[in-house]
Amino acid sequence: VFWGDERCVPPDHPDSNYRQARDLLLEKIHLPAENMHRMRGEIEPEQAAAEYEQILRMFFAAENPAHPRFDMLLQGMGEDGHTASLFPGTRALYERSRWVLENYVPKLDMWRITLTTIAINAAAHVIFLVEGQNKAETLRAVIRGPHQPEKYPAQFVQPVNGELTWMIDEAAATGL
Repeated sequence: VFWGDERCVPPDHPDSNYRQARDLLLEKIHLPAENMHRMRGEIEPEQAAAEYEQILRMFFAAENPAHPRFDMLLQGMGEDGHTASLFPGTRALYERSRWVLENYVPKLDMWRITLTTIAINAAAHVIFLVEGQNKAETLRAVIRGPHQPEKYPAQFVQPVNGELTWMIDEAAATGL
């Protein structure tokens, strides 16, 4: 289990993606600790991103040193069309060599650690899970609107050699 992004908070912080996944799922399935590779949000963002990229490069080295090949990535989409910590107008949207990047999000006044589009689009299967009426308009723009990935970063997700699946609840689908 790998993480697609993390807030720069300690792993026991209520906003930690790791903590949420651990509490809601991973503790219930008794996954061995060595099979979980969390992003260390409690250290400096640049160091955390470099460290996580090194973990991925070592894990996927035998398979393909050019990019990681996740079997499956579960992605969410925010009301603004962000996915992972790829937010509109942030520098991580334009990264073309690194797999993991520290990304400052001005509207949140917060650093985040995120997989880049290189890593996401190398996955065998990317599944978006989108729910809620508050995302209906953005979802319509992402799926049916013009290609504006700087405005709707979820549009950057286009697996190169894989599949893309949208799992959408009824409320989010009202605009489709």
